[in-house]
Amino acid sequence: MTKRNQAVGAYGERCAVRHLIEAGLRPVARNWRCPGGEIDIIAWDGPVLAFCEVKTRRTEDFGTPAEAVVPAKARRLRGLAARWLAETGTVAEEVRFDVLAVRLPVAGPARVEHLRGAF
Repeated sequence: MTKRNQAVGAYGERCAVRHLIEAGLRPVARNWRCPGGEIDIIAWDGPVLAFCEVKTRRTEDFGTPAEAVVPAKARRLRGLAARWLAETGTVAEEVRFDVLAVRLPVAGPARVEHLRGAF
């Protein structure tokens, strides 16, 4: 991954966190990593714990941001969520998996689409 792509991804994650906070969610972890991978954002939405995958795109040449979350990625995120819950001892009434699709137009502000319960 190039430094430019890393910068785009990091900016998209900052936009996503701001969107979540404005929507009333309370982030508790960002970029949690273990040998199996990374969870972008973990946030409380009332009693629901949302594990959020952020995908940022400048163009849709390779599909929409949400289309980048393929079934294999969803399976991996479920496993990572189970590991995070076990390692932290966190108990939640309900767990949800969200996708935050961030589009960066040539001009104007980023657009964030929050897909709750995406998979």
